[in-house]
Amino acid sequence: MTVQPMIRRIVMGGSILLGISLFAVMLASHVLAGNKMAVSDESAEKEINVVFDQQTAAWNRGDIPEFMKGYHNSPDTEFVGSGGIKRGYNEVMERYKKSYPDKATMGHLSFSNQTIHVLDPKSAYVVGEFHLERESGNASGVYTLIVRKFPEGWRIVHDHSSAYSQPSDNK
Repeated sequence: MTVQPMIRRIVMGGSILLGISLFAVMLASHVLAGNKMAVSDESAEKEINVVFDQQTAAWNRGDIPEFMKGYHNSPDTEFVGSGGIKRGYNEVMERYKKSYPDKATMGHLSFSNQTIHVLDPKSAYVVGEFHLERESGNASGVYTLIVRKFPEGWRIVHDHSSAYSQPSDNK
């Protein structure tokens, strides 16, 4: 065997070995990145839940301005409900103040059946049910929230909430 074919075999064999090594490194990086994302998802969920816990506490104190700190203070913030679409942080705040003028109207807020879907390290959507216990009558419904992470933390940028129909007394 001449030197040239032998060198070609060594180079080709080395290329294959190099290719396999690079593939193994890329695969390991992908697996580690997947684990890192899972940790990020768990961390994001905890951070988002802290915001919701703060909002719930503020609501149950009758403090709408404090409750609104869970929303992104931006003209792009949106609320969609049976009353239509409200755009802008101030419009959303006014909607809450008009719909819930006092603590009795606000009642006691709780959530159930909530799932947080982290899309990437800076965005998620949340689906769940809300419940208001009030002397004037309870209310419940469903919501979908889009939340984004900003320097000040996770904030709601879009809220689509729909109340369940109240059962009819006429039978």
